[in-house]
Amino acid sequence: MTSRERVKRTLDFQYPDRAPRDLWALAGVGMLRKAELEEVQQRFPSDFCGPRVRYGTSKRARGTPAEVGEYVDEWGCVWNVAEIGVCGEVKQPPLEDWSALAHFTPPWEILNEADFSQTNESCAKTDKFVKAGTGVRPFERMQFLRGSENLFLDLAYLPKELLLLRDMVHEYFVRELELWVKTDVEAIGFMDDWGAQSSLLISPDLWRQIYKPLYADYCSMIKKAGKYVFFHSDGHIRAIIPDLIEIGVDAMNSQLFCMDIEEIGRSFKGKITFWGEICRQRLLPFGTVDEVRAAVRRVRRALDEGKGGVIAQCEWGIRDPKENIEAVFETWSEDHPASVTARLSTTTS
Repeated sequence: MTSRERVKRTLDFQYPDRAPRDLWALAGVGMLRKAELEEVQQRFPSDFCGPRVRYGTSKRARGTPAEVGEYVDEWGCVWNVAEIGVCGEVKQPPLEDWSALAHFTPPWEILNEADFSQTNESCAKTDKFVKAGTGVRPFERMQFLRGSENLFLDLAYLPKELLLLRDMVHEYFVRELELWVKTDVEAIGFMDDWGAQSSLLISPDLWRQIYKPLYADYCSMIKKAGKYVFFHSDGHIRAIIPDLIEIGVDAMNSQLFCMDIEEIGRSFKGKITFWGEICRQRLLPFGTVDEVRAAVRRVRRALDEGKGGVIAQCEWGIRDPKENIEAVFETWSEDHPASVTARLSTTTS
């Protein structure tokens, strides 16, 4: 079974030979621990890859992300990085004052000058599952442009400028997706970090009013093009999982260990593919190998019946021991729990 076949069977609940692998190594790992990263990637090759594409050159961007210091992103947001290998925080949002909105324009040059000429060829040359990562993240982009504190106040008072900003950002992201849906990629991903440690950052009703229609548009575009939808969000997002399923999200990457994994499995197993993960707040950086193995087995008991619907994904942070990352994928390589139970039952009888 090729990687492409394996991932498609997983997403369609058609009994893949194993759960597909997907390691997310943060920038700092590649910058400071390259040899370890290459060793793990060689032992546990990913079933995913990205296509070849070149976005246009931003008129606003300067500096280098993930290096200590200051950089400006393509929208003109000024970021400060205090630790190598992390994205940092926006310290100077360009729309901190609403008066700047009237003269602000998105970085259309990024899309207008994008080169997709090698995208389809790169898809055809691999037997891996090709997923396009995009810049689509309306809630977070609005935070970067306004500043988080300002945006949360906006969401409380709902000034007309908030909706103008939302619609401007949405128009840009729709244009980006229009480029991607014409290509041969198998899936398109977008994201927004919606969860705090124990709840959504805003009320679910407000989320449905302001942001769900945007996501529904994205999913509709992607699904009409015959592609799978991948969505990522950090934090506790239990309240909106039914909405994500409703609008057509195929695979969801979320912080399972912020939620009740067993309840999540009882409620949503077989309705959406769980795209990871293993606890990166405590277990991967600070846990023992045995604790990491136990965490993987817990996820499998709750979500993995062998027919698909789970992807063996984890994030590798700069402080995570290599042994813990290896333990994740070693444990995902074990026999399926149902097979083990059946063998034990047969042996006992």
